[in-house]
Amino acid sequence: MARPSWDDYFLNIAEVVRTRSTCLRRKVGALLVRDRRILTTGYNGPPPGITHCSELDGCLREQMKIPSGERAELCRAIHAEANAILQAALHGVAISGAVLYCTNAPCSGCAKLLIGAGVRLMIVMEGYPDELAAQLLSDAGVIVEWRPRNEAGTPIRKDLSEM
Repeated sequence: MARPSWDDYFLNIAEVVRTRSTCLRRKVGALLVRDRRILTTGYNGPPPGITHCSELDGCLREQMKIPSGERAELCRAIHAEANAILQAALHGVAISGAVLYCTNAPCSGCAKLLIGAGVRLMIVMEGYPDELAAQLLSDAGVIVEWRPRNEAGTPIRKDLSEM
């Protein structure tokens, strides 16, 4: 097996981080990295001390038939990217200039947090249906690089202009 590139290495770790997610709808893992060192990680789930949807009657958003990418405030979970930022704040870790590695592109709320925190490069595996997020990232000059994977989890190498 070939040694993975740094990007693949960090995306592989993001995939492991997402296994901690308690979300019933979409499991997401995120890392903030600077100088090839992991600063923080995050996965989507409720704040500490709050009951997980799996321990309740299921996902409120599913019950209300809310499409993905809409009405994020009607969710018990904190998004993975926000949790990575919160971990930095809790432990006094500066993240300005960090790279976000994430299993999914951010929503508009997380995009605003990441822009405000000084993240200028994101490397993501999958999209997220939030046009405002894409516009905010573009307006802020944040570079988003796509690294999709096939069903076997192997990176798919494409010209990024095709994404």
